[in-house]
Amino acid sequence: MTMSSVELIATATFGLEAVVKREVLDLGYKDITVENGKVTFKADESAIPRTNLWLRSADRVLLKMGAFKALSFEELFEKTRALPWDEWITEDGKFTVTGKSVKSKLYSVPDCQAIVKKAVVERLKQRYKREWFPETGPEFTIQVAVLKDVATLTIDTSGIGLHKRGYRKKTVKAPLKETLAAALVQLSFWNKDRPLLDPFCGSGTIPIEAALVGKNIAPGLNRNFAAEEWPRLGKDLWKQARVEAFYAIDQEAELDIIASDIDGAAVEIAKENAAAAGVDECIKFSQQSLADLKIRDNYGVLICNPPYGERIGDDRELKDIYKTLARKFIDKKTWSVYVITADDRFEKFYGRKADRKRKLYNGRIKVDYYQFYGEKPPTK
Repeated sequence: MTMSSVELIATATFGLEAVVKREVLDLGYKDITVENGKVTFKADESAIPRTNLWLRSADRVLLKMGAFKALSFEELFEKTRALPWDEWITEDGKFTVTGKSVKSKLYSVPDCQAIVKKAVVERLKQRYKREWFPETGPEFTIQVAVLKDVATLTIDTSGIGLHKRGYRKKTVKAPLKETLAAALVQLSFWNKDRPLLDPFCGSGTIPIEAALVGKNIAPGLNRNFAAEEWPRLGKDLWKQARVEAFYAIDQEAELDIIASDIDGAAVEIAKENAAAAGVDECIKFSQQSLADLKIRDNYGVLICNPPYGERIGDDRELKDIYKTLARKFIDKKTWSVYVITADDRFEKFYGRKADRKRKLYNGRIKVDYYQFYGEKPPTK
C-alpha cells in the first residue's frame, strides 16, 4: 500500500526551532522549512507516529490541511470548506476548533473558530449525506491560526503536549519542562561516553532526559496520542513505529549520570520518576549540597537549572550558589558547563563570560542558557 504524502508542522518553543529541525532531519525527513515556533516538513503518513514517538524537543505535531490568504469571513469559510476534511475526520468524529490571530484583518478569534467549524461541518455533510453528527468517535482538534492575513489550518495529531512523557508522576516547585530539558542536553557537548552531572536535579528531569538520549529511548514510547484513534492511519502504522522504537533502544549503553539535590524529598521524587521512565539504573542519585560535591577530572559535562527568581527567596543565597558553582568549575578545564537561569546577573557572579548564551523560554519565563566550553576529550 502506497502511503499518501502529508505536510506536518512540529511546533517548538521560541529558541528551540534549530534543535527540532535537527531532530526532524535525523528521522530522515528532508523537505523542511523553519519559521518562528514551527518546523514544517513533507513526509508520508508513517511520519505521524514516528515523529510523535521520537521528537524530544517539539511541543506537538500538527497535520497541515492548508494555508491561504483570508481577508473576509466569506473567504475563510469557502477556502476552509474546499479542504479535504472528510479524508481524515470520521462520520462520528468529535472535533473542536481552537484559534489564534496575529496582525490580521480577521482579528476576532471566536468568529474565526465558529466559521471554520461551520465550513468543516458543511464539507462533512456533503461527504456523509447527513444533517447531524453524533461526535462520539475519535477526537480531532482543528486549529485556525491567522498570521498577517494568512490562515493556516491544522489538525493536532499529538493530543496532550509532547512534554507529557508519562514518567513524571510527582514534581517539585517550578519544574523544567521535559521538552526543554531534552533540548538542553541536545544543545550541549554531552554524549553517552561522557559523565553528566546535575547538582540541582529537582524532580530529575535533566538526568532522565539525558538517559533517554543516551539509551536512544523514544520519549513517547510509554504514552498515547490523539491520532492513534484515527481510522485513516490504522493501528498497524502505530504498532510498526513502536516496534521500530523498541528495537532501537541501546541496551548495551553504560551511562555515567550523577544527579544530586540538597532537598532529600526532591531526590526521592526524582528516583521514582527515573524508575517510571525505565532509566533508574542509568542514574546515580544522592542528597547533597553543591559545596560537598566531589568533581572528578574526566571531561565531564555539567547541565543544571539552579534555583532562581520565584524559585528561591534569599538574594544572598542565590549569589552563594553561583559563586560556589564558579569555585568548583572555573578551573576545571576538561569540564563543559551549561547553566539555565532567568537571573541575568549570572555571569557576573560566576566570574566569567559564557562562550555562548542562548535565549530560551521555560513556560512563560524568559531564561538564558549559558554555555562554557571545556577541552575536547582525546580521541579514542
